[in-house]
Amino acid sequence: MPNGFLNRKKTVEGLSRSRTTWFHKLAGVFKKPDISEEDWETAEEILLQADVGYRTTSLLLERVRVGIQKESRSAPNVFELLKQEICSILEFDNPKDSLPDRFSGPKVIVVAGVNGVGKTTSIAKLASYYQSQGFKVLLGAADTFRAAAIEQLQIWGERIGVEVIAHQHGSDPSAVAFDTVQAGIARNVDVVIIDTAGRIHTRVNLMEELKKLIRVISRLDSEAPHETLLVLDSTTGQNGLAQASSFLEAVSCSGIILTKLDGSAKGGVVLSVCRDLELPVQFIGVGEQAEDLIPFVPEDFVEALFTPLNGEVTS
Repeated sequence: MPNGFLNRKKTVEGLSRSRTTWFHKLAGVFKKPDISEEDWETAEEILLQADVGYRTTSLLLERVRVGIQKESRSAPNVFELLKQEICSILEFDNPKDSLPDRFSGPKVIVVAGVNGVGKTTSIAKLASYYQSQGFKVLLGAADTFRAAAIEQLQIWGERIGVEVIAHQHGSDPSAVAFDTVQAGIARNVDVVIIDTAGRIHTRVNLMEELKKLIRVISRLDSEAPHETLLVLDSTTGQNGLAQASSFLEAVSCSGIILTKLDGSAKGGVVLSVCRDLELPVQFIGVGEQAEDLIPFVPEDFVEALFTPLNGEVTS
């Protein structure tokens, strides 16, 4: 993966709060020579406090227990088993991020999420990511219910050098999406990313509007949108999963963008997202800069949960 070392470093740095608050304690439990029932209870408490969620916590600990029973394991191997089982929850068989060059036209990505999760900023960072891979990107400001959302995306577009297709505040979001995809086709753009409304408007149901937008896009390309990504704020923890359920009832999503992991001590929510929503996390936000939205790599994430930085205090 391009910039793999840099992304691993950012993942380690971004998970600092989760690691020092909870996961170094979990490592201590599973590095013991013998794990007592009290230790299992401690592990459960740590995972719940790290926002892993009850169902996922129960599944993970049961898998580790079964693994220990199958063969005699030393303490270091039990710890490695724990990491393997965490990784297995995070991994998906389906391709996570299909690069644009596999499509005949532009890769069309619709991005959804409630207000305040960092959706518009994540779209700009996603555009910057594709730019760094050498692809030409076009943005569509289809969150027309919020004038501030249009302006915010335009400001980001100027900052990173990406054109933004926008209509007036209050315009039909589907019309913006249609014009954006049409422009992307005409200009031989590689990636089209479309922002969508993040709240229920007084006159229009958000989910119905989102479904309409997707139908309109498919008129230009029967396979579009090729990705529908849902943005979740990691600092909201389990509450974010409830928000996600509403979107998933209306629209089929292909993956998750999980923002603000650097500001959360509860990075364990990533496990709940993958297990409960049955969707892969595709990108994680680990900072404020345009380049701080990085592809999610389960192995890097798991290592970062337990690997101290130089000089980091973990006790």
